[in-house]
Amino acid sequence: MTKYALELNNLSKKYGDFTAVDDLSLQVKEGEIFGFLGPNGAGKSTTIRMLCTLALPTSGSAKIAGYDLSKDSGKVRENIGLVAEKLIMYDGLTAGQNLRFFGKLYGIPKKKLEKRIDELLELIDMKKWKDTKINTFSTGMKQRINIIRALLAEPKIIFMDEPTLGLDPQTTFSVREIIRDINSKGVTVILTTHAMVEAEALSDRVAIIDHGKIAALDTPENLKKMLSDTDITIFKMEITNLTVEMIENIKSLDVVTALSKQDEHNIKISAKGPDSLEEIIDTIRFDGGKISSIANINDATLEDVFLTVTGKEIRDTPAANSS
Repeated sequence: MTKYALELNNLSKKYGDFTAVDDLSLQVKEGEIFGFLGPNGAGKSTTIRMLCTLALPTSGSAKIAGYDLSKDSGKVRENIGLVAEKLIMYDGLTAGQNLRFFGKLYGIPKKKLEKRIDELLELIDMKKWKDTKINTFSTGMKQRINIIRALLAEPKIIFMDEPTLGLDPQTTFSVREIIRDINSKGVTVILTTHAMVEAEALSDRVAIIDHGKIAALDTPENLKKMLSDTDITIFKMEITNLTVEMIENIKSLDVVTALSKQDEHNIKISAKGPDSLEEIIDTIRFDGGKISSIANINDATLEDVFLTVTGKEIRDTPAANSS
């Protein structure tokens, strides 16, 4: 029988007339790395805040580690850790003092806590910095401490909200390795990110969220297969409006999904159909068009899927607490 770390049923969150999370339903298996991917204001962080008991749902329900989010919030908190987008630490304290402070809040016995602190500092290769004040650390070093702070109480589930945001490539690589190590020890990881590479590299499954709703949910590979039957082809040629119209009316094609004139000599065509490329070439030649080059691309990326699902419009409208 499949065991679920998270079960969401029609979970929603409204701020006045604004719906930040809209009727969200999904399940996350124990031991998964599950990614929430979406544009700014899509509802990712609001979802995490609700699941971590930091915001009350407007409607719907959820179970976290088997406990009801509303009825057993205390039990939920006992089983989760949170790596928030903002660092949760005190600059005037050393790394060890910060971890002791939070460990005491969790009620971890002193002897066990010291052992746990040393184990976690070893995990992130920072044991030598145990007695150094946080305010001397780089952003990357602070984030590594921030991650293990969330692991002190040995949670079953850890939520990570944009864990590599603003980090340099080396630190980003290090944090991703830490996430994989945490997950290999049986901890379920719930990740929010804007980074396509991160979502694809880390996640067993990805939910693309847009306007508070799930727009797509599957493994990264299966999401990319959504576009795998599409030929994205760049033609360099002499083109007429009649040629464009004729291509759009090719009956043997399943669908011409996009046809846009890029300049006076180039058009970009996305089409589905087993013989789409040959049909398009024949049509162009029939109308007297001259083709000087063709570039055919068949391998869709997660970014292609993301832009197809969410569109290309820049999200400039502020949406409080809804990222």
